[in-house]
Amino acid sequence: MKPLPGWAALSLATVGGVASAAQSAANAELGTRMGNAALGAVVNNAVGTTVVLVGLLVMPSMRSGLRALWRSGLPWWAYLGGLGGAFFVTAATYAVPVLGVALFTIAQVTGNSFGGLAVDRVGLAPAGRLALTGPRVAGALLGIAAVALAQVGRPYGDLALAGVALAVAGGLAVALQSALNARLSAASSNAAGTAVNFAVSTPAVVAAAVALGVVPHLSGPWPTDWYLYGGGVLAVMIVAILLLSVRSVGVLRTGLAIVGGQLGGALLLDLIVPGGPGASLAVLAGALLTLVAVFVSGRVVRPAPAGS
Repeated sequence: MKPLPGWAALSLATVGGVASAAQSAANAELGTRMGNAALGAVVNNAVGTTVVLVGLLVMPSMRSGLRALWRSGLPWWAYLGGLGGAFFVTAATYAVPVLGVALFTIAQVTGNSFGGLAVDRVGLAPAGRLALTGPRVAGALLGIAAVALAQVGRPYGDLALAGVALAVAGGLAVALQSALNARLSAASSNAAGTAVNFAVSTPAVVAAAVALGVVPHLSGPWPTDWYLYGGGVLAVMIVAILLLSVRSVGVLRTGLAIVGGQLGGALLLDLIVPGGPGASLAVLAGALLTLVAVFVSGRVVRPAPAGS
């Protein structure tokens, strides 16, 4: 499959960000009701893995893509992208209770933005080497500023250096995950890259959740609201979108568009959820600023004419 045009890739990534906001809300609510934050991640991956297994049964393209991947000769480390997502989930479980959601989000996006710059610079993603230009660095900084702006008025936890470092590392891990999974997709198919992501991430998420004491909470009672179990379906869609977008515009711009979608999705959820906080001008301003960041980061620096 050929890479998408830039505008289409960024539009898809923005939709993926909206889906990510809904996914996070569902997983967090499930974890809260069950008394263990890690349980939301376990259910998320379990449902996502189930969707992938169904895909293996009904989609010949997924099976042929996996066979092509087996013959591709990619190095072993190219298959480890799913560990980045698993690490991020675990990092959030530890860091969010200490830092608060606002500070964790700022630190995570900082790691993801600068991780995206680094990953694009070394050419780890299929888009190839993308130079460390002024507009790209400015776009990353604007993305971080947009998230910080969106958190105005939200409660902060303790400024614990270990928690901040863990959140930044989580953002970097997501950047690596996006690049490595996109390499798999480019060598085979989008469906195969999605399948490998869940095959790698799910065992790691389950192991981390067991270490975090999830087992006693499995006995329930489980909530009956169906939408709390939809995070895994959204996760499959988000991974597939990331694979398509990263191949076209790289990790940094994909990450910025995802953030814009997340902020827009968070604003929509605040408006439509009964008893929610309602519209937030800070979140709206942050979402708009991420659009500026996406535009700025895509500007091409042209060399000065000879003799000037």
